[in-house]
Amino acid sequence: MSESLEATAPSPSETRIEVAETCTRMAVHADRREWTLLRALFADRVRLDYTSLNGGEPVHLTPQELVDAWSATLGGYDATQHLIANHLVRVDGDRAVCTASFQATHRLATPHGAPLWTLGGDYRWELTRTGSRWLIHHVVMTATWGDGNRDLPAQATG
Repeated sequence: MSESLEATAPSPSETRIEVAETCTRMAVHADRREWTLLRALFADRVRLDYTSLNGGEPVHLTPQELVDAWSATLGGYDATQHLIANHLVRVDGDRAVCTASFQATHRLATPHGAPLWTLGGDYRWELTRTGSRWLIHHVVMTATWGDGNRDLPAQATG
């Protein structure tokens, strides 16, 4: 007796988990410096909006440009830890929006000043299903608070 091995579509709950995990992987791969895995999470063009922290305008980047920028910045720290929590996911066909709270701690041993800079706020990701994968095409980070040595980013990239 043979059983049918037909692929079944994921349930709405499974889909929401897949979307939330894709967004969480962005933080995990960045913290672990897994640049190839990080790059694979993104669509061909990504709109990146960190204006709440840095001012300016949102930018459009390829996945490689995004990873190059993050590796140059995050790679200068001794360690980083981006905690992502409270995921809320809305799916509409092959498009999804995920929001979550974050707390990002950056550590850099420095002869002057505190070695930690911590930032908190919210992320908003927009994703598109491509085949069986969810790819991020829009990231908005909204910083709502910070604590510690605000000079660490300049020191990490210098």
